Amino acid sequence: MTDPAGKSKSDRAVQGLAALGVGAVVILGARFLIDFFGSALPYAMPDQNTSALDSEDFIQFLSLVTDGTRRLTRISRLKNGVEFFPAYLQAIRRAKDAINLEFYEFLEGRVGDEILAALTERAEAGVEVRIIVDALGSFSTRSSYFDRLRAAGGQMCWYHPMRWNTWPKVNNRTHRKLLIVDGETGFIGGAGIADHWLYDTSVPVWRDTVFCVEGEAVAGLISAFCENWLESSGQILSSSKQFAFRSIREGVESFVVSSTPHGGGTQARILFQALINSARSSICITTPYFLPDRSARQALIEAIEKRGVTVQILTAGPRIDHPIIRRLSHRSVRRLLQAGAEIYEYEPSMIHAKLMTVDSLWNVVGSTNFDHRSFALNDEVNLAVLDRELAATIETDFFDDLEQSRRLTLPELEEKLLLAEEDSLIDHILKQES
Repeated sequence: MTDPAGKSKSDRAVQGLAALGVGAVVILGARFLIDFFGSALPYAMPDQNTSALDSEDFIQFLSLVTDGTRRLTRISRLKNGVEFFPAYLQAIRRAKDAINLEFYEFLEGRVGDEILAALTERAEAGVEVRIIVDALGSFSTRSSYFDRLRAAGGQMCWYHPMRWNTWPKVNNRTHRKLLIVDGETGFIGGAGIADHWLYDTSVPVWRDTVFCVEGEAVAGLISAFCENWLESSGQILSSSKQFAFRSIREGVESFVVSSTPHGGGTQARILFQALINSARSSICITTPYFLPDRSARQALIEAIEKRGVTVQILTAGPRIDHPIIRRLSHRSVRRLLQAGAEIYEYEPSMIHAKLMTVDSLWNVVGSTNFDHRSFALNDEVNLAVLDRELAATIETDFFDDLEQSRRLTLPELEEKLLLAEEDSLIDHILKQES
């Protein structure tokens, strides 16, 4: 015969455990929302910069506030996978001492196979090969995929692998895209290692841009890699092969801005804010995900309304890989459109480049998206470059891309939002930040 008292106790225990489980999910969900959409620091520059943007005073200011060491560099643009993947392979295959590679996405496929085969061959030849791959960004990639590389002497580490004791860091990812060969040649940009950057898969080939860097700036890329290698492996890089860096005293003024979450803000965020606040004539931004926080929106609006700056933004259109972000972006840009910003959506394919030019003079290239995750949660790396020729190249690409894009209009956007379904919690959060 069943004991009613015992059954009641058992039911209460089950209900208690269920309540604990629901509470844990709510707490974790709240933590995620706070991290992902939480309020950023109120960035502002109360003292307007009056120095010329190519003056010694401004260069010194920008390098100090971003903690970027001033370096000379030679830099060239590689447009789309058809250019940057062959450049990767050429650099890897001629490596003599060391190859350091760090990517958010390193996915299995034809591109991954070819890159990995080249790395394995170099490891077998005695080159020190080290790879950092983000555990979340490359979640579908098997660890065994890198076994041949490991057997050849190469080293591979996952960044923040998903374990029971690592959940507090689940939102901190390495979003950096770096390839450094022999301390002499570096690559930095927006692309990962995956087929959709080179081949038509289930989607058209993605539009992206990577930059080849030579000279002193490569030292800054090595430092960024060293930081995450220590965190991933527990090892401080000290081999002489890793630091066979040779300075080249020529090139344009630049500095590497390596950012990681600290106190709710990062050096990348400071870099973007300082340049936007200092613009006098034009700002051109290319970003796949345009979700500016309140401070960034206000800085762009003031640039337009107070200084007459032309602000043009190119972002992903209907072929975006995360459609919800496009919808959220539409929620957040109304005030910018009202102020006169020009916002365009790229239509042929997913655009994934992360670029900004200011006054056709300063260039920011690297891994940072124009959203809260990149600015406050991810490890990112960017290169700020003072060079009119590079700006001209980037802006030529920018205006070519605009020819294949659709400009957002306020009436059209308002109509879409009126027809949209009832607001979600995330929509409500974005409205509060608008």
